[in-house]
Amino acid sequence: MLAKIFESLYRKVFVNIVVKRASTLVYIEMYSKKAAVDNVQAEFETIKPDENMLDYITNYTKESPYSYISVLDMSSLQGALPTCSKNKLSYYYDLSNCEYKCYNGKWTYYTAKPELYEIEKTYKEIGVDFIFSPFVVLANFFKDKIDGKLALYALVQDSFISIAVFENGKLLYAEHLDMQTSNDADDILLSHDIEEEELNLESDAGIDLEDIDVDDESSELEDFSDIEDLDSIEEIEEFDDSKDIEEELLESQDAIEESTEEEGSFNEDYQRFSLIQTSIAHYYKDERYESAFLENMYIADGVGVTKDLKKYLEEEMFLNVYIRKTEIDAEVCELAKEELGL
Repeated sequence: MLAKIFESLYRKVFVNIVVKRASTLVYIEMYSKKAAVDNVQAEFETIKPDENMLDYITNYTKESPYSYISVLDMSSLQGALPTCSKNKLSYYYDLSNCEYKCYNGKWTYYTAKPELYEIEKTYKEIGVDFIFSPFVVLANFFKDKIDGKLALYALVQDSFISIAVFENGKLLYAEHLDMQTSNDADDILLSHDIEEEELNLESDAGIDLEDIDVDDESSELEDFSDIEDLDSIEEIEEFDDSKDIEEELLESQDAIEESTEEEGSFNEDYQRFSLIQTSIAHYYKDERYESAFLENMYIADGVGVTKDLKKYLEEEMFLNVYIRKTEIDAEVCELAKEELGL
């Protein structure tokens, strides 16, 4: 009784950490008397806690003895299996070096032990109360859908895509896709192609630059050494207003940056499409899983994908694609509150 009274005197502080490709999102929510009363968010240009991040977090956690640190599991070696039966788990995957947990008595999610230990080590200064699987985030986010008809679901993060097939609340298939691993493989293939082209060029019996004689007398280049006064040329315009030049340069630079960003988004969404396409092929071909023809796909978009991803999936895979925006850090917070029965 006294513990309940003491607890009611303080707000609960939920610190939720989501590591991206080159930065870390920290979402903090203050919770009091069955409702959130305030929240803040910050992004740090580091993938491991530094002094600034730790100071930011402790500035809030020191205000209450009821603080909870949650981390989204960003391990590359993780996944989910369509059973909770220990006798059947090994049929799908060898979990001897993994930590795993049953979800609502229906399916199992797992992570390699070394990667979990690395997370705990990384945040040892502030401690970790909860490590949440992206598959749990995905299932919770689409809890209004997964109990229905057969469909493919995806949680799109900065570096990973978590894929799951559900039918009537039953998990049929899941796969955790690593964007970085796929990107490295693409770089290797591209490097190989470039080397082949260079070899072809070297072996090609084409023009040898050493055999070319340059005739200086036939050069049509004009010699400007005799021009004494350039000011006498009326056609040359003087640009007195350097501000106009600066504005033009800035506009040009903005256009280049915008074009580069669009190209980067295009490349990443095509990479996501390729990974999803391969995963669907695994689902259809792997005899361990109950496969059926997929018609609908639901995407939890945590990064801001472009319309190209939807276009690829619909035109190439003939899927009906529905995209929902999500704030993954806030979803992690919801899971932490559920764990505490709030």
